Amino acid sequence: MTSPRPIGALRRKELMSSKKSTQTGRAVLPDLVAGRWLTTDELAGMLNVDPSTLRRWRSARPPQGPPFVPVSDRVTLYSVHDIEQWLRSRRVVPGQAV
Repeated sequence: MTSPRPIGALRRKELMSSKKSTQTGRAVLPDLVAGRWLTTDELAGMLNVDPSTLRRWRSARPPQGPPFVPVSDRVTLYSVHDIEQWLRSRRVVPGQAV
């Protein structure tokens, strides 16, 4: 019996062979599933903020911060792709600011 692989360990070939999720019938985005994912602690370290800051952003109404996936009550993951887009959207270029 083999143990299940984490989200990021799925092979692109496996994802491309199935165009729809068997559970939901929706199209699966290979880059999203096969991409790199960060935990709350990993992202907090990358952004130089305390993990409680990310938890506060997630629990705010409406939620703030980068998009996230609540995998369980204790585990929340952040897609590196989403983080990059979120950071780009917050970028301020001096001289071009309104």
